[in-house]
Amino acid sequence: MVKNFSLPQISGCTTLWKLLQNPAFLDFVRLIRPELVFGEILIRRKGNSFDLCHWLDRDVESLKQLQPDQVRALVQHTASGAFRPLKSAPNLQRGWRLSLADEPALEFVLNQFYPGAIADWHAAQSPPPPITNYRPFTERQTGMYRVTAMLEDEIARPMIRACCHKKFCLKQRLWSVDGLAPDPAPEKSLIPCLEPCAILLEFARKVFRITQEETQPPAPTEIEKRVAVAQTALASPDPAVRECGFDESNNPRRLQFVLEKYG
Repeated sequence: MVKNFSLPQISGCTTLWKLLQNPAFLDFVRLIRPELVFGEILIRRKGNSFDLCHWLDRDVESLKQLQPDQVRALVQHTASGAFRPLKSAPNLQRGWRLSLADEPALEFVLNQFYPGAIADWHAAQSPPPPITNYRPFTERQTGMYRVTAMLEDEIARPMIRACCHKKFCLKQRLWSVDGLAPDPAPEKSLIPCLEPCAILLEFARKVFRITQEETQPPAPTEIEKRVAVAQTALASPDPAVRECGFDESNNPRRLQFVLEKYG
């Protein structure tokens, strides 16, 4: 019989947790009736306890029982062993199950899977939500990221669509730039994105450099060739290419940018 994990096993502070209950988390727990998909995690309520697994493993019986202190290691890498710089990327490993005894344990574990996601979800419920759009965010950047504010809207839009594509991030982008709507809710997840992240800033910096190197618009035949190459490469991505290796021409986000710009 699997013993449910409870918070005292790691900190001995259940009583303190009850005294300092997080309103954001309490509101979030009310959504679990009796189950909820959060990111790639299926949360099932069973009385006062909770069972968690990858949502694609909903009907799988033979899952490895995971301990909460193993979650941090699980989320660091994909099934192939590649590092996961973005915890909201849709590449969480499958094949595990977590049995949690109470709400403190659930809060602890969810913060390992998606740091800050519950607080952001709660903030997004405010009228209006505390969103920082692309222009005000990049205009306050300094150092090597100052160039991100120099991207014209016609380049920033496909750059954002590529970087935040559902292939690469499950967060629902609520911020935007002129001419680009926020992400439609059904395409992403309950986890909101309230402002550009560090990965987007780095990608925007690379896109700016790429556009600087292109002194003339490509000919229609060249555009067709680029689109075809990008489509082929995205269909069979190179596993050796790092998620944030933007200097590599076959980086998936760079390939997606080609499709968003010319497709």
